[in-house]
Amino acid sequence: MSVNALLEEFKVKAATPKQQLAEYKAQGKKVVGVLPYYAPEELVYAAGIVPMGMWGSNTKTISRAKEYCATFYCTIAQLALEMLLDGTMDQLDGIITPTICDTLRPMSQNFRVAMGDKMKVIFLAHPQNRFEEFGLQFCIDQYNHVKADLEEIAGRKITDSDIQDAIVVYNKSRAARREFVKLANEHCDVITPTKRSAVLKAFYFMEKPEYTAKLNELNAELAKLPVCDWKGTKVVTSGIICDNPKLLSIFEENNIAIAADDVAHETRSFRVDAPEDELDPVRALAKQFANIDYEVLLYDPESDKNRRGEFVANMVKESGAQGLVLFMQQFCDPEEMEYPYLKKALNDAGVPHIKLGIDQQMRDFGQASTAIQAFADVLALQK
Repeated sequence: MSVNALLEEFKVKAATPKQQLAEYKAQGKKVVGVLPYYAPEELVYAAGIVPMGMWGSNTKTISRAKEYCATFYCTIAQLALEMLLDGTMDQLDGIITPTICDTLRPMSQNFRVAMGDKMKVIFLAHPQNRFEEFGLQFCIDQYNHVKADLEEIAGRKITDSDIQDAIVVYNKSRAARREFVKLANEHCDVITPTKRSAVLKAFYFMEKPEYTAKLNELNAELAKLPVCDWKGTKVVTSGIICDNPKLLSIFEENNIAIAADDVAHETRSFRVDAPEDELDPVRALAKQFANIDYEVLLYDPESDKNRRGEFVANMVKESGAQGLVLFMQQFCDPEEMEYPYLKKALNDAGVPHIKLGIDQQMRDFGQASTAIQAFADVLALQK
């Protein structure tokens, strides 16, 4: 299959989660929604259930969810609930609600109240102090609770072998996505920002072996192409999520390519593999979570050294980008509190950047377009 045909297939999959959910249910499969961040999807897969990511929507309007949510809750969380209430995703057999930020923690109970007996709501509390043995054990205990709830939905036990197989499947997917973002930087004439986003977003809605096989096929086709001599500018993107095609098309209008990303919805989600040589596979998943680093949402015992800010600044330089675009999710306290430290690290490293406030209810991109165009002009002068 050609590069363009594969890209079109990913684009369709990324844009039609409701249709795919209906197809899974028509096939007699059970499907569990997985909210951000860092839920052990391997356990869902090991149960023989299709995991489906829930990261809000760029096309929905918050209406019924307002009955359950404070106005300052981020739109990702509110729109995930909206899609359960308005019939978009109400065929799910359950949802996993991690509590890794101050919005998701109370929101997990809002999901429980709103859904009632319609679907099982699985509560997941990650440890912030995840490095010590007691933190690992807490994570293992939480994952085992999730495992027991998934067994109830699946109607069968999840064996260690099931989980070990799932870890292999997910590690292969993470490796394929890491290869893709590298190739996307080398072939940014073909992999535009909107196409790059669609390929990575499709992961959340497709069955994982199918997704990985398609992505490996795309990677192989991209590797055959000559490396692009890009005449435009390149940036690194950062933030929780930046998957709005209308917003990303502004990059393309201004001849901006994405060299790499520090986005939770994208590369942050597949930087770290789960160890495959651990005797206890649930412990392997807990170790994978413990090994995640340079994450604004997780505790860093060396935060006084501004390690994450330096990591992001280095990413810009190592990827060949000229600057960074930070998509600041409205009402995201962790990102807002981190920004002064991130800004200092970028300034100290001489990395130009802009900060764009966004949410998933944005319909007017005039200000963003002006800011991105001006930033592109500045970066072009510095090349």
